Amino acid sequence: MSPKPKPGVLDIAPYVGGRACVAGVAAPVKLSSNESALGPSPLALAAYAQAAKGVGIYPEGSAQILREAIGATYGLDASRIVCGNGSDELLHLLALAYLRPGDEVMFTKHAFLVYRIATLASSAVPVEVPEKNLRADVDAMLARVTEKTRLVYLANPNNPTGSYLPHDEVRRLHAGLKPETLLVIDAAYAEYVRCNDYEPGIEMVASFPNVVMTRTFSKVYALAGLRIGWAYCPAAVADVLNRVRGPFNVSVPSQCAGAAALKDRGHVERSVAHNEHWRAWLTDAIRAAGLRADDSVGNFVLIHFPQTKGRTAADADRFLCEHGLILRPVGNYDLPDCLRLTVGDEDANRKVAAVLGEFMARP
Repeated sequence: MSPKPKPGVLDIAPYVGGRACVAGVAAPVKLSSNESALGPSPLALAAYAQAAKGVGIYPEGSAQILREAIGATYGLDASRIVCGNGSDELLHLLALAYLRPGDEVMFTKHAFLVYRIATLASSAVPVEVPEKNLRADVDAMLARVTEKTRLVYLANPNNPTGSYLPHDEVRRLHAGLKPETLLVIDAAYAEYVRCNDYEPGIEMVASFPNVVMTRTFSKVYALAGLRIGWAYCPAAVADVLNRVRGPFNVSVPSQCAGAAALKDRGHVERSVAHNEHWRAWLTDAIRAAGLRADDSVGNFVLIHFPQTKGRTAADADRFLCEHGLILRPVGNYDLPDCLRLTVGDEDANRKVAAVLGEFMARP
């Protein structure tokens, strides 16, 4: 007999990130992980290098450097900010702290895979709700609420679909939940959204005791390798997370890099402007090639391929890889006929558009 994990753990399909290499290709272009096209701020890199000189000393345990920088940037109470080893850690910690065996956790059909993983790791029950036109369907979600609904994960915007819920719809969803149900708004791509009816969740956290917003430094700030995330919480939830998180879960160099990145507003604005221009350009180019590209508010585009032999998503993936381009197959998101394309730099964007055009033009 060997030790057995608790119920749910062996039902987890391990998370697999975007590929970074292709056999036989020396220097492929990676467009599979929604990384920033412009890279990190020079200020962030300099701050990281300076802080690295002190890595022999333990960090202050609460990530005070970073929490205070986030609080100053967004006008938030730093005591209600909890930082983590990426926002993934915080999503897991919320499940760890609030879920009991048999509790139900709701999320939409094509939402971030970590929601299911965190649910099953806590021996809770995942409740996957169908989307409507690849967008969260509030009516369908409210229809699935039960007495066992303990936590709701809402990716807003959602990856890999690129869709979002307007603020009024998020409020309507919240209004249909019990006070003891926690609504977790995962706003990893919030900085890219330029829509008047969008709000990342700060207002709702300030207004309700059962709403948490999570954010990341991996996307627009381009610090994915440092694994920095944060949550803005009601005071009681922040207290709970601080009881269960690791005491030194964000390194000092990472904190300093994140704090410096927040100050470089010019770099953020350039990154967002680049994304706005090239996301639209890629969407038009993909459609001109005869493929469906969904509107997106993130730094990526979801491309739909026909089921015709020689034109499928798997065929396209092989063809793109042969040309040194790595996109993200999303069959594990129940989108087997799609590839997700990260907005890259100009050269990468022009190359992927040309190769997709060549792929569709083949006899």
